Amino acid sequence: MKYTIKKLAEMAGITTRTLRYYDDINLLKPSEINENNYRIYDEKNVNKLQQILFYRSLNFPLQEIKKIMDDPDFSRIAALKKQKQLLLKEQAKINTLLTNIDLTIKDYQGEIEMTDTEKFEAFKKTKISENETKYGTEIRQRYGSETIKESNQKYSQLSEESYHQMQEIEESLIKSLIEFNKNPDMKSPLAKSIYQEHKQWLEYTWPKYTKVAHRGLVDMYISDTRFGDYYNQKANMPIIQLLHDVVYEYTK
Repeated sequence: MKYTIKKLAEMAGITTRTLRYYDDINLLKPSEINENNYRIYDEKNVNKLQQILFYRSLNFPLQEIKKIMDDPDFSRIAALKKQKQLLLKEQAKINTLLTNIDLTIKDYQGEIEMTDTEKFEAFKKTKISENETKYGTEIRQRYGSETIKESNQKYSQLSEESYHQMQEIEESLIKSLIEFNKNPDMKSPLAKSIYQEHKQWLEYTWPKYTKVAHRGLVDMYISDTRFGDYYNQKANMPIIQLLHDVVYEYTK
């Protein structure tokens, strides 16, 4: 079965503009261009588009999807199994939030009384689940399964006050890095403050802080864009190299 770009877009529930963009970035090329200069897609294209949309539903960046699917060892069956695992984790995350909402409704209606810790438990579980999905394999390879287990446990047991403090420190860290970018003086009080804020932020979840582990973490931020992008996106500017260099300066 073959499809025009319009028919494929309608079937997939996306726009023809999206398909043209996928063609432009070499993510999904049509099987042929006919005599009327129309893009034509075949069954292989349909299967590939389905894979792309599965990844997009899991919030994978397009460049990451392209990298995965261009891999000579790419297996459609293996990809589908992996996507199923990721979707099941997403389902579990949503179920956790829905359960918390139901409990909160009952709390507001006076049917039960939730503790302050219980009110934030779902958010912490969700964050752990997201980190596991995105970075689980890499951080276990670097730090070991037992360390990550202890870190997740420590995070899940944070009090409401500590949970909010951790968020506030992260927000302050981002603002400090944005300010530091204007004049990146490694010997300045601001540089030292950035190191201390990042260290303090880590200590909310790390079972034990060491300078070696801190350096290893910011090295990972640089070597794997998924980690660095977390900070860059929050700041709306490239700041991850600054954080890396500050940590190296103050962990000598």
